[in-house]
Amino acid sequence: MWFPSCPAVRGAIAGAFALVPRRRRLLPTLAFAGLAAGSLLTVSPSSAADGGGWITTWAATPAPRWSDSLPAPFGVPEVLENQTVRQVARISVGGAKVRIVLSNAFGVKPLTIGAGSVAIAGEGGAVDAASLKPLTWGGKTSVVVPPGAPILSDPVDLAVKPLSSVSVSLYLPKKTALSSVHWDGAQTAYISAAGNVAGDATFKADSTLKSRLFLSGIMVDAPADARAIVFFGDSITDGACSTADADNRWPDHVAERLQAAGHAGVAVVNEAFSGNRVLTDGMGINALARLDSDVLSHPRLSTVVLMMGINDIGWPGERAITPDDKEPTAEDIITGYRQIIDRVHDHGARILAATLTPFAETFKGLPTDGYYTPEKEKIRLAVNQWIRSGGGFDGVIDFEKVMEDPARPGYIRADYDCGDHLHPNDAGYKAMAEAVDLDLLLGAAK
Repeated sequence: MWFPSCPAVRGAIAGAFALVPRRRRLLPTLAFAGLAAGSLLTVSPSSAADGGGWITTWAATPAPRWSDSLPAPFGVPEVLENQTVRQVARISVGGAKVRIVLSNAFGVKPLTIGAGSVAIAGEGGAVDAASLKPLTWGGKTSVVVPPGAPILSDPVDLAVKPLSSVSVSLYLPKKTALSSVHWDGAQTAYISAAGNVAGDATFKADSTLKSRLFLSGIMVDAPADARAIVFFGDSITDGACSTADADNRWPDHVAERLQAAGHAGVAVVNEAFSGNRVLTDGMGINALARLDSDVLSHPRLSTVVLMMGINDIGWPGERAITPDDKEPTAEDIITGYRQIIDRVHDHGARILAATLTPFAETFKGLPTDGYYTPEKEKIRLAVNQWIRSGGGFDGVIDFEKVMEDPARPGYIRADYDCGDHLHPNDAGYKAMAEAVDLDLLLGAAK
């Protein structure tokens, strides 16, 4: 669940109830097919120079636009034309080469990229000029991405350090519907006036926004022992309410801890998005539907960290947005968890769960205050009890204990509350990350 941090619009729930979204299509082997300059391009990330292959070092899950009837403004232009978008992402692990993943997952028309570039990010949209490299696809400087498809760039010789910020620029020469968007990016994207400025070191922005447009992944070459941990969740994992451009999501802080502890080859991949539910579509497709494409597809996957379910509990019956949704039982949500557990285990990976954090009085006094009720709290407690004692997960991260006010059970601590009684602030996200047992995360302890 996400609510804007601005008091004027907090109380609006993001969703896409008028849409039946297309599944994000990402092949499990990450061998992407796309159209480059009119011809079919097939690329495989298994040819890294060191023989170790490729690993995802950063990700942002694409989702569709939602209905204008919802009270939260989408905040992303309908279209761009003859404009360049520059986006910044802080990666988790480093490498000597990079590849950029773009997504047209929810597009109904082909996506034309007229030019692209990648570089080490500077300040305010600028980049390190010496690092600026063009993107190519099958050796071509432009590419056409079919509807519903991702596309992977050719490898680029660009040395990137762990926890460094990478800038990706995309020139959109044609009228382009912004249909595949990671809405709650918590990072400034820069949009130019007319023209292709993907190759410019400086960037004069005509406008900015805080969403991800088409950019869904960054990969680096990696040694054979590198591995990925995928964080699978909703707005609390996506970093809603965190300070923009500060990388204060709790997985961001986990990535910092892993690097500081000497785990240079452990990638942190955040595949959360605001509003996600286990069982039901909303802002994007439900967890069961997107598990293969957004989680199990990542190379070197070792562990999945699941924190999801609070929107399944909170959204149904909420009078402003989802008054007709049927409220699930705790067992319904647990059944969804069991499906995810089995599929992750069948893929040869471990899965940890985080308990659902307190949400008493969420959105109190707002049109959306039906998100919390005492009856819904009983469901949350039952779900958490199963997470802890049901025996399905390979380990548990007990965020409820971290975030709960000891003097008021069921309430988030005031010093960790961003103001809506659901989402943490920066201090809360950092406290969550510090509570993660790295040995449990890495599989060294149960």
